[in-house]
Amino acid sequence: MGSGVTFLGGGSFGTALAVMLAKKGIQVKIWDRKKDVINDINVKRENIKYLHGTVIPFGVEAFENMGDAITDSDYIVLSVPSHAIREVCRQAEKFITNNQIIVSIAKGIEEESEKRLSQVIKEELPKNPIVILSGPSHAEEVAQDIPTTVVVTSENMEYAEKVQDLFMTNKFRIYANEDITGVEIGGAVKNIIALAAGVSDGIGYGDNTKAALMTRGMSEIIRIGTKLGGNKETFAGLTGMGDLIVTCTSMHSRNRRAGILIGRGATAMEATEEIGMVVEGIKACKAFYELKEKLKVSMPITDALYKVLFEGKDPKYGVHELMTRDKKYEVY
Repeated sequence: MGSGVTFLGGGSFGTALAVMLAKKGIQVKIWDRKKDVINDINVKRENIKYLHGTVIPFGVEAFENMGDAITDSDYIVLSVPSHAIREVCRQAEKFITNNQIIVSIAKGIEEESEKRLSQVIKEELPKNPIVILSGPSHAEEVAQDIPTTVVVTSENMEYAEKVQDLFMTNKFRIYANEDITGVEIGGAVKNIIALAAGVSDGIGYGDNTKAALMTRGMSEIIRIGTKLGGNKETFAGLTGMGDLIVTCTSMHSRNRRAGILIGRGATAMEATEEIGMVVEGIKACKAFYELKEKLKVSMPITDALYKVLFEGKDPKYGVHELMTRDKKYEVY
């Protein structure tokens, strides 16, 4: 087990994992840009902005200087939103040594390049091993030691297994999966469907509608995921079905909560401001809408949500369009 772990980004999930590791006796450092987050962790022993109510053990220390945070840690966890991954890697590159293992817990793809996050990290930190940790794991529940199960993957599974050993506890179970493409795509696209499920809730539709969105949304995840090289079986697992269930049904899900606001009439910007954190489904919807157009992959829920988010279409009419498309077989 490593001598230390650094989290680059003091968000909710990163903080929850930091607390979990500190309880295992591991020295943890957190770097963040926000001085109030750093001060709250070091002085008040709480991340008030992102994980209010969770006591942070003294084994966790927060830093304003990135170099100080990275020094002497065996694992560097990228715990920033997907759109910030490249920038943070570029900032960290001058401090990181080749033997440090990079772990990403973000879910999404880079909007401009349409690359998976492991590909983005590899471009910026080509000499470091890269591991992806994903799956159904709300920070609020991880911080409370509520049983949670996730998955790790890497191009070199030896490093994925090291991360598996590092994070595994009797309340945080980790499976390994060799399908890095499937794990990353499943974790990214489910945010789109969760946002759509929230819109449905905000309109006032019921369980039947949500069941349809989740089921047909899974079809979209499988279609784009397999087109990009993922294994179909992966999407029936934690990073697909598991993550889809938790983000579509839980009020811990910022994507679902943002969708509810949009279904009630808010714009995407207004919903994001109300949530107070990055809503990955909004960015993912734009990125995958453009990607599926290039790849000619059918993703009608993504189409409808894109029109609501970026073209001002009424959410109810978007559902009407989905319901009145040409008839077809479910499996073909």
